Amino acid sequence: MFSGVTFSICVREAYEDEEGDEQYRYGVAVTTRLPGVGTLCPFVSEDGAVATQSLVNVELGRKGIEYLGDGLAVADALEALLNADDGKSERQLHGVDSEGTFAFSGEDCGDWFGELEGENYTVAGNLLTGEAVIEETAAAYEESDREEPLAKRLIDALGAGHAEGGDKRDQLHVQSAAVKVANTEEAAFEPYYNDLRVDASETPVQDLRETFRLASEGQETVLEEYADEE
Repeated sequence: MFSGVTFSICVREAYEDEEGDEQYRYGVAVTTRLPGVGTLCPFVSEDGAVATQSLVNVELGRKGIEYLGDGLAVADALEALLNADDGKSERQLHGVDSEGTFAFSGEDCGDWFGELEGENYTVAGNLLTGEAVIEETAAAYEESDREEPLAKRLIDALGAGHAEGGDKRDQLHVQSAAVKVANTEEAAFEPYYNDLRVDASETPVQDLRETFRLASEGQETVLEEYADEE
């Protein structure tokens, strides 16, 4: 178990591919004042996105994504997993699929804790300085430019929540952050910046943003080289 994963956002976006067919992209971003959050909290596939936090039960994320792949609705899948979990009162679990959202916070999560559901996203957090953290995270995502990559916009949403106060445990200096994005559209390769982690840092969101920038530049370089070889 991993105690005290702090706040995260799960997102669903519909878009049209070059042939005019409807596609979806899903993403999760998370940060906390503990190391290695990217190995435990965020789960994403072409079927949806799930985040498991507070007193983490990794199986809730793994099985949640599996159940979405089996065709279960996100609410049905995650509720079923929680109902079978003896530690339900200490869990936070939220996510999205192609049609809906789900967000849950157990009554024994660390204060301040709570969650919110938007039209196509969920945000949840615990051990926060206050409700404004998840509100600012949601607002930053809602106001983001859809022309920019989802991974970048999710990192910026984390940054907004962090700037509002984020995790209240100031005594913990080693922090981490992660972002994951998946698409239903088949592509020749997955963008480098769609699966990034900062496992131990005193400035995790800032470092994750810089990692995104470097990954974007690396991808552009490879694409240019590949084009020259054609």
